[in-house]
Amino acid sequence: MARPRKPLLSRERIVTAALALVDAEGLDAVSTRRLAAELGVSGPSLYNHFRNKDEILDAVADSVSAQIDLSMFDEADGRDWRTALHDWAVSYRAALADHPHIVPVLARGPGRRPAGLRVADAVFGAMVRAGWPPAHATHIGALMRYFITGSALGSFARGFVDDETAYDPADYPHLGQAHLLAEHQKQVDEGAFETGLRALLDGLAVRYESVSRGHASAAAEQ
Repeated sequence: MARPRKPLLSRERIVTAALALVDAEGLDAVSTRRLAAELGVSGPSLYNHFRNKDEILDAVADSVSAQIDLSMFDEADGRDWRTALHDWAVSYRAALADHPHIVPVLARGPGRRPAGLRVADAVFGAMVRAGWPPAHATHIGALMRYFITGSALGSFARGFVDDETAYDPADYPHLGQAHLLAEHQKQVDEGAFETGLRALLDGLAVRYESVSRGHASAAAEQ
């Protein structure tokens, strides 16, 4: 029997093609018709694997979640909770920076996506093991997702035009160098992320000490 000229259609092929399309042209470029054309198949054949476009985008988002490093949350890894959160956040942001157009889908939360749920489970479990009460661990997971996805939704530096005449000092006396920000976009945005992340972790460390003292006092009273 002769081999088929094209590889058989699979969920993996569809997700790979959809992610490439999202990366190149954004979410609005994805449609079952466009994907079918990209894959060289008939449109209805996609429905053997996904019910609709939303399911495809969910799978694309989950494929990006699967790129996030979770090894720092392994019990045998040895990193303390603060270092683990920092290193995970850097990995998380890197994955989103590689695929910024899918961030709005990821920002909706993991839903039923397996890789996204593994991320949430790993963070929550590691925080509880470190001594955070479950409610606090939930808040930390939410806080970190808000911060990381928010940082990936847009570039502060690219929010300013590179025209030095755009910001009249009579109107904006402190924006004389703002036209230079776009030129240094990576440095500015990464620096802002790291500054915010360290400030966030500093605050959590203070809160952790308070929680730990509360546990110690409660234990002493028993």
